[in-house]
Amino acid sequence: MTEDLLKKVRKIEIKTKRLSKNIFSGQYHSAFKGRGMEFSEVREYQFGDEIRSIDWNVTARFNRPYVKVFEEERELTVMLLIDVSGSTFFGTDKCLKSDTIIEIAAVLSFSAIQNNDKVGVIFFSDKVEKYIPPKKGSAHILRIIRELITYKHSQSKTSFSEALKFMNNVIKKRSTCFLISDGLADFDDSLQIVSRKHDFSAIIVKDRAEDNISDLGLVCFHDNERGSDIWVDTSDKEAMREFKIFRLKQEDNIKNKFNRLGIDNVTINTGEDYIRTLMKLFDKGGRK
Repeated sequence: MTEDLLKKVRKIEIKTKRLSKNIFSGQYHSAFKGRGMEFSEVREYQFGDEIRSIDWNVTARFNRPYVKVFEEERELTVMLLIDVSGSTFFGTDKCLKSDTIIEIAAVLSFSAIQNNDKVGVIFFSDKVEKYIPPKKGSAHILRIIRELITYKHSQSKTSFSEALKFMNNVIKKRSTCFLISDGLADFDDSLQIVSRKHDFSAIIVKDRAEDNISDLGLVCFHDNERGSDIWVDTSDKEAMREFKIFRLKQEDNIKNKFNRLGIDNVTINTGEDYIRTLMKLFDKGGRK
């Protein structure tokens, strides 16, 4: 590891570890503890037990009703689905979207290990780029941060589908999942399947300049996802207005999809204090 990289990892560790310890530990614990249930035993039916908990096989065998007893899992698996596509490598307000994504991922990871949970990561673009299986411990989290910092962003487009399908196949146990992306993606029924199986939340990272491009005349923009340059006349007010409407509709469509599926979601802008926004997300998780 180079000295420069070591400094970057250490800087992120110090900042995000402090945030997760002093601010998020209580909210995280109350929001996500015991979200999963595991089978414990079978016992005879008692008045007040739910009918749906009856174990019909055991009931038939002994000719009297028995119910399945479940208990809260003390240990959770936290999965981070992190967008590393070219569109995240953009930013105008002090940092790139990818920088903000790294910090958020680090905060969530340190919050998880304080709760003695495992953390796993899936890097994705329009395909699964890298998979880090769930593990515990600070050394594992530092590896995740190091991988995020050094990862060469893909010039591929963004799609949630492949990452969601991969997670559904690899992670069999119910887990707490955070999708962290700039939201410029397509998705299919795989989102609905995963959101039913896992406790699923989405964090959309944006840059304000994406919706409000200043009048700078003829400007060359580089499309990171296609690897090509595009010339745009930013003085064309009608074209800029239509572009803004398109962007807002795109964002609304994604949010509406999340809301219909009951997926908690928040939007964070680069350069802003994301503390309160993440706390709102944790608060939603706790009420759910």
